[in-house]
Amino acid sequence: MRLGDRIRQIRDELGLTQGQLASGSSVSQGYLSQLENGEVKNPSAAVLLRVAQAMQIDPDELFEAAGYPTVRMLRQVYQDYESTVDAGLLGYLGKMPRDRQRRLLLILQGMEQVLNGYSVTANGPDWATPDGVTTGPLALKRSPVTTVSKGHPELRRARR
Repeated sequence: MRLGDRIRQIRDELGLTQGQLASGSSVSQGYLSQLENGEVKNPSAAVLLRVAQAMQIDPDELFEAAGYPTVRMLRQVYQDYESTVDAGLLGYLGKMPRDRQRRLLLILQGMEQVLNGYSVTANGPDWATPDGVTTGPLALKRSPVTTVSKGHPELRRARR
């Protein structure tokens, strides 16, 4: 529902006139009319807050109708995201220091690129050894490999 329609609907449910709501929210009646008619494209958060307070409703009602992100919206987004990630994995990652989380993310992104057939070249940072380590179980061998480039039927040799 559009912001103006929502304001008008709530105002009508409360039995308020535009003049009464304008007076109670310290907004001019002309501006309130423009809000209700959809003529104001980006009302300030302060105006929406005053209108919500005058109608004694949760300000999120108007913020969401105006397209502003709210804590309620963000909480729902994160809740949906977290439900798709294993709780044990989240707990394990949460205990890791930030630098190790970043390193692990780089490694996983690089592995995904290799598994999806993207070629890995020496033109950018080495995903397998973000801190310059060239030995150990995660070190990338520097031998040339033949890969199929996404979107191109011909084979090409990746430079290392």
